[in-house]
Amino acid sequence: MKTLLQINSGMQGQESHSSMLANRMTNSLLAQMPGAKHIKRDLSEEEIPHLNLGVFQSFSDPDSAVTPTQKAALALSNTLVAELKQSSILIIGAPMYNFMIPSVLKSWIDHVIRAQETFRYGENGPVGLLENKKTYIVIAQGGKFLGTEADIETEYLKMALGLIGITDIEFIYAQGLAMGPQGAEVGLKEA
Repeated sequence: MKTLLQINSGMQGQESHSSMLANRMTNSLLAQMPGAKHIKRDLSEEEIPHLNLGVFQSFSDPDSAVTPTQKAALALSNTLVAELKQSSILIIGAPMYNFMIPSVLKSWIDHVIRAQETFRYGENGPVGLLENKKTYIVIAQGGKFLGTEADIETEYLKMALGLIGITDIEFIYAQGLAMGPQGAEVGLKEA
């Protein structure tokens, strides 16, 4: 059975353009895969803590998780990694905030990029352990940054996911969403 993991990260929850587009894509794919399992995380509603030294150390040495905060963060990270490992398709709704992904999405990434869990160090550097996952990333932008040096979000996501072996990535862009009603309409239609 296929599993589709959906990660929405817009601060407006279900009203976020990236979330709405990710939801549409998810519904379309699920309609083509009867019986598929769907795991959905809306990071605007679920708190994934930012890393601190104690939590980061517990990822490498679970016995070092001694405080309730460290234990909870390690348990959450283990759950997020397990969801990612079992998924065959990943959909990420990623709005652009100040030229980058939302901090909640960065926290999710920080909790799933873990040595010996999702990548390992080889003779020639890191080796991703999560290959063969088709990934769709919906990027919503208020302006039009695709193909410019200001589009660091795309390259960051390629690099971060590539580290763990996720390289089959298709980007969908909704641009110009803050450029008036007509600009938003065109941007959503193109996406």
